[in-house]
Amino acid sequence: MRRGKPDDEGARPNDVTETLLVAPSSMAAWDADQAVTELYGSQYRPLVRLAALLVRDLSTAEEVVQDAFVAMHGAWRRLRDPEKALAYLRQSVVNRARSVLRHRAVVEKYAPKGLPDMQSAEAGAIIELERAAVVKALHTLPTRQREALVLRYYGDLSEAQIADAMGISRGAVKSHTARGMAALRNVLERS
Repeated sequence: MRRGKPDDEGARPNDVTETLLVAPSSMAAWDADQAVTELYGSQYRPLVRLAALLVRDLSTAEEVVQDAFVAMHGAWRRLRDPEKALAYLRQSVVNRARSVLRHRAVVEKYAPKGLPDMQSAEAGAIIELERAAVVKALHTLPTRQREALVLRYYGDLSEAQIADAMGISRGAVKSHTARGMAALRNVLERS
């Protein structure tokens, strides 16, 4: 098996075994295209795994790694030591993953709060009709029964509070409330 060198024409490694056997010292002589192609072929998957562990999302991890390769290609001439290109890529992936996580945190922090569940217009209309029917039925009850029911179910008062408000005993409150509920039920069932 022949060791591929970037200066040799047509001698570029074409399988994983040959790629791993390429002398690292030769990377300094490569141009950006050759270096990115070789590193992409051998390091893409490990870098995606690294990014996926950081951002917890495979598609975002792939974007992070792709962006890191693009950035390395653009900065190839400015690299002080092309032999450390893999370290540059790893650091770039980590930094970009951090950036993604910061962006997510900001988006989540300022995301609009969901509107409370609103009932449909039809449900609101039905509730209004039912409420109107109950109010109409309440007006058919004797005064004491109506007062007891309104104070109990609309005013949310206890029996003792109702007795004080109406000036009657607690037993009378129970009696007026029970009779009022029975009468109200009859009126509502008829209509």
